Order: sequence, then C-alpha cells, then structure tokens
Amino acid sequence: MTTINPDPEDLTARARIRDAAMRHFGEHGFDRSTIRGIAETAGVSSGLVRHHFGSKQALREACDEYLVRVLRGINERARSDATAGDVNYVALGRTTLGPYQPYLARALAEGGAGQLFDGLVDMGALWLAEADKSRPDPPDVDARTRAAVVTAMALSVTVLHQHLSRAMGVDLSSPEGDQLLARTLIDLHSHPLLSLEDAATLRAGLDRIRTQPAG
Repeated sequence: MTTINPDPEDLTARARIRDAAMRHFGEHGFDRSTIRGIAETAGVSSGLVRHHFGSKQALREACDEYLVRVLRGINERARSDATAGDVNYVALGRTTLGPYQPYLARALAEGGAGQLFDGLVDMGALWLAEADKSRPDPPDVDARTRAAVVTAMALSVTVLHQHLSRAMGVDLSSPEGDQLLARTLIDLHSHPLLSLEDAATLRAGLDRIRTQPAG
C-alpha cells in the first residue's frame, strides 16, 4: 500500500500527545476531554502536555495543523502525478487519515476543524482554477466559493460514514468501499446531471427571482 512519508515529528513525545488528543477529542468531544486524560493516554505528564501546547485549544489547533500537512502532501502528490490512474487517491486518503476519522467527524459536527476546512478549500480552489481553463462555458460562481461547497460535500463522507456504508452496501473503510467510492466519484464528476442548456435555464430563473420585488 502506498503511503505518505512520515513526518519527523511523528517520532516524538509531542506526536504521541497529539495522537492521544485526537483520540480523546474523537471519543469524548472537545469540551469533555481533559489535559490529564490526554496525558495519561500519551504516557506523559500533564505538565509536558502544557509545555508543548500550552492549552487544550492550542492542542486542538495543532491536531488540525498536522492533518492539513498530511492532506497537502497527498494533494501535492496528486497534482504532480503524471500517471494518476495508477494510484487510488481515495484509498490513499482513507488509509492515511483512517485513524483520525473519529476526530474529524466529531470536530466537524461540533463546528471545529476550521483550519482543516479552510486548507481543503484552498487546495480545491487551485484544482478548480485549473479545470476552469478548459471549461466550454465561463463559471457562474468564483472558484473559492465552489471549492467551499465541494469541501463540505467531501467531508460529509467522513461525518456520514455509517449511513453511507449502509446505503451503499459496503463498509467504506474497506478496500471494497474505497473502490466503490472512487468509481462513484469518477462517474459523478464525468457525467454532469445538467446540460449546459438546462443550467442556463435555471440560472435565468434565479435571475428573474432575484429581480422580483420583495413581498
């Protein structure tokens, strides 16, 4: 299985604390997690946790920073990969982020992980800006706004993992789930639900609604 090279930080006590924090935040939520509990799971003192991170909020921010670095590594590899068909990047992302899925789902549901969300939007906007160069019609909405919506839709797979697995009839954390999800995404992105003519009609309708007097 292809993996991302480990961060040198992952060999340190700081990394053990970070991973313990993500486990606690995922299982108990941010508010109910404690520095003492995280320290016990990491096998260090509470003082060492505070020495490295200062506060529980700063620790959560460090968790998000780490995940952003991991995702940027995957994104940069995908952007520079001349033979993208040889790697299932859905599977690579799942394998790399799988241990942190409970943290991601809980943080997103609690309104956290803002840094992670924004980082994904930045990456998505770059992909869309490149894709726009070959679009037959000009975009109706700027790339960053579209990237924000796409990011929300993509992260919903993490939050709704159990529901998706049930509806699709396969565990999304399995290799079979990786394959089915990747094929589904390819199909959806390669076959738009609307024709250019349909889209133009719907935009014209939105314009008419916008210009109608209120009340």
